[in-house]
Amino acid sequence: MLTPETKTLAIVLNGVRDAVPVGTSVTELLARLGLPRDRVAVEVDGKIVRKADHETSILSDGCRVEVVSFVGGG
Repeated sequence: MLTPETKTLAIVLNGVRDAVPVGTSVTELLARLGLPRDRVAVEVDGKIVRKADHETSILSDGCRVEVVSFVGGG
């Protein structure tokens, strides 16, 4: 829940409730999670966010974010 006191908003990240600062972009979320931008796919509210849009895609209160990491191997 967005509150003026905390200046955070609630999101659901990979099925788990979480909170991020107001104005958090997808790029900032990935940095917070320690994930490299070039090795993940991000979906916000059921829509894929293109890597070119990570910086300008700002998370909103109550949004559902799915982050999938790509793992190489053989």
